[in-house]
Amino acid sequence: MRKLLLSHEDFAKREKEKARRLRKTRWWMRKLTDGVCYYCGLKFPATELTMDHLIPLSKGGMSARENIVAACRNCNTKKNSQLTVDWTEYMERLKGMESLV
Repeated sequence: MRKLLLSHEDFAKREKEKARRLRKTRWWMRKLTDGVCYYCGLKFPATELTMDHLIPLSKGGMSARENIVAACRNCNTKKNSQLTVDWTEYMERLKGMESLV
């Protein structure tokens, strides 16, 4: 059996194509219709939400429903290519929510 090894560029290209296909699904349309940013929890019009990979493609993440969330442009820009757990602003917000429980 032959293993398929992809270069980083080929991997990224393949995953970006998968993401483009996911954008056309009912699943993604529902995410946009819900209009809630995964990170800040605020509501936005669908046109202001972007597709974000929880584990970025640059860190080996894949374009799969389990790894994709709707994010407002501001949060997506701030998160950049960090893992969610590395994004301190996000983690601090979660800690603040825990104190409310």
